[in-house]
Amino acid sequence: MLIFLLPLILINYIRSLKYLAPLSSLANLLTIVSFGIILYYLIKEDITFENRQAIGNWRDYPLFFGTVLFALEAISMIMPLENEMKTPQSFGGTCGVLNLGMTVIVLLYLSMGLLGYLAYGKDVGGSISYTIGSEIPALICKLMLVFAIFVTHSLQMYVSIDIVWRQYLLPKYEKSPYKIVYEYVVRTLLVTGCFLLAVAVPYLDLFISLFGALTLSALGLGFPAVIEVCLYWCDLKGAWGKWIIGKNILITIFAIFGLIIGTYTSLEKIFLKFGETSSDADIPEYNDNS
Repeated sequence: MLIFLLPLILINYIRSLKYLAPLSSLANLLTIVSFGIILYYLIKEDITFENRQAIGNWRDYPLFFGTVLFALEAISMIMPLENEMKTPQSFGGTCGVLNLGMTVIVLLYLSMGLLGYLAYGKDVGGSISYTIGSEIPALICKLMLVFAIFVTHSLQMYVSIDIVWRQYLLPKYEKSPYKIVYEYVVRTLLVTGCFLLAVAVPYLDLFISLFGALTLSALGLGFPAVIEVCLYWCDLKGAWGKWIIGKNILITIFAIFGLIIGTYTSLEKIFLKFGETSSDADIPEYNDNS
């Protein structure tokens, strides 16, 4: 996996969203083509409701909660994208860019998840791309998805780097002649940290659930609800004000519940996975010399 570290660091040296946009467009195109290949493999299988659970185990719901948050939350990119748009007023609204984009994403996730489970049942992997086989079209699909994730990694890291560097470190090194060097060091360290996390937890589905429950439950649900109440506290009067306060209290409680239960369940599953791996490694190989 170390072979990917240097290219990841280099692509994260791109400092402007303007130059990241073409890479994002290319990644979207490759992802759409990959979805077409995956749908081909799913439809080719026997789509059946036999031996398929309509309702999953309630113990796995916290994992589902974290996975959904990870998949649908783009809270870190909302403000930067809106600020970079030529017409920011088109971002929100009932038929704005955000709602239309999220609607398409939700439909894609639902179709992939439903068809994947109906086609493969319990044999489906943590990612549907793991399950479609190793034929040439499947390998091409996986390579395109890998490339799409690779070229958009800098986009995902943009906000984190911007906060760490511009808001915390840049004021200290503003007058330094090595300012640009320090910035690239920060970028390198952040990317390396993400890389080490990916290596440390090789179970993609569980890591996604852990990350979603641990961070996005607060960033995407809890903090926005609290901030809205604090920001508009003086205007929250009458029945409408009580509705806003009550709604945000429920959202905050739900976020705290998801944070605690989802994180605990994900960590428990990860520890169990590592325990199973260690147990398998300790079993001596049996040689039949008779």
